[in-house]
Amino acid sequence: MNSIASIAPRTDLEHARFNMVEQQIRTWDVLDSSVLDLLMRMRREDFVPAEHRALAFADLEIPLGHGETMLSPKLEARMLQELMVGEDDSVLEIGTGSGYMTALLASLGRHVYSVDIVPEFARAAAPRLAAAGISNITLETGDAARGWDKHGPYDAIVLTGSVPVLPASFQQSLKPGGRLLAVVGIAPAMRARLITCVGNNAFRSVTLFETCIAPLKNAQQLQRFVF
Repeated sequence: MNSIASIAPRTDLEHARFNMVEQQIRTWDVLDSSVLDLLMRMRREDFVPAEHRALAFADLEIPLGHGETMLSPKLEARMLQELMVGEDDSVLEIGTGSGYMTALLASLGRHVYSVDIVPEFARAAAPRLAAAGISNITLETGDAARGWDKHGPYDAIVLTGSVPVLPASFQQSLKPGGRLLAVVGIAPAMRARLITCVGNNAFRSVTLFETCIAPLKNAQQLQRFVF
């Protein structure tokens, strides 16, 4: 089986995708061959709004409308690597957006439940996912910024928008051994955190890296005390 290192780009589009993986993603400590190979196979350009298709492989966040953006390629890749999604895993994604991250997660896991507060995102993502041959997904519309235990417990949960404070409900929706990845904080001080359920109501939290992404709509806010 060929790995990313042995794939030679044959067209301008593939060359751009190859450069994205080699120059952006590898250099951000994403070295898992299964993740890198998936990023070479999955057509990111098919999930980008038509007017921004030329930016599909650029190291930036792409506008999706409704004040939302598509995460940068290197952040999507790093999230995938850290979550370590297995073929038997049930995954919850908060924030469907373009559907690209949904496709990546579904390619690695058993089933992905993806929820977005914007109905248009789910409607637009559905045909893109179908065209990519992705069927092990459930797209739902709702406000999941403080949790979504409807299909839980889950093996993996990822929040594609930031939260000032991480609601405990997300941790409570993890199976033993389950992983939760979220970007927590207020701009410009945000950190990606990986939380693992290590036992009955017991969790281990690791800070992975600093970043800054758009917040989830209706996210729980920090309590401010007035004296």
